[in-house]
Amino acid sequence: MLTQQLSLPGLDVADRGEQLALLGDARPIRVPADLWKRWLSDERIIDRFEKKRYQRGPDDCWPWIGAISSTGHASFRAESLPGPSRRGTVPAHLFAYQLVRGVIPRLGWSATDDATVCHQCDYAACVNPAHMRLGTNAINRAEYELRRRNARSPLADVRGSAGRSRAIAVTVREGLAAGESRHQIESRIAAAEAAGIPFTLW
Repeated sequence: MLTQQLSLPGLDVADRGEQLALLGDARPIRVPADLWKRWLSDERIIDRFEKKRYQRGPDDCWPWIGAISSTGHASFRAESLPGPSRRGTVPAHLFAYQLVRGVIPRLGWSATDDATVCHQCDYAACVNPAHMRLGTNAINRAEYELRRRNARSPLADVRGSAGRSRAIAVTVREGLAAGESRHQIESRIAAAEAAGIPFTLW
């Protein structure tokens, strides 16, 4: 199994199953697996999480309507921890994935064969676990390079990943605040997505 083969050189916390979480910063945030387990079993934390994702059909992307990182990924503050550490804030797609599939013993970004949760929809702020799978950094990067040239891909959005994620989050929040129907919000999402499609002559 992929998660059992992971190793992070220089870290002495393997017994805690530490994960490294990136939130638009080159410096990883270390999150022990026991902390993940506590968060993922706390109904109050799960309830706060659910209020920040807009669930659609099972095959659709589920936009995150909370905070968005500089890389366009959904950002969730599971817990406020003391000190300067941001360990209480994690990528929301990791929370979503593990909420359904259980805690991944170890994730890291130290090598191309480290495990990572990959978006198959290429929308960084999607928190539908059905759109994610466990892969490696190398596979994730290769898929990005392959699909980013497709003008209809979220990766080609002229606003960049963060601009796209924020535009969709804003339009969903506005629709919800206005008491709009699901159909009206779907129209809003479609318009927000279309606004970032690059102009082409063919």
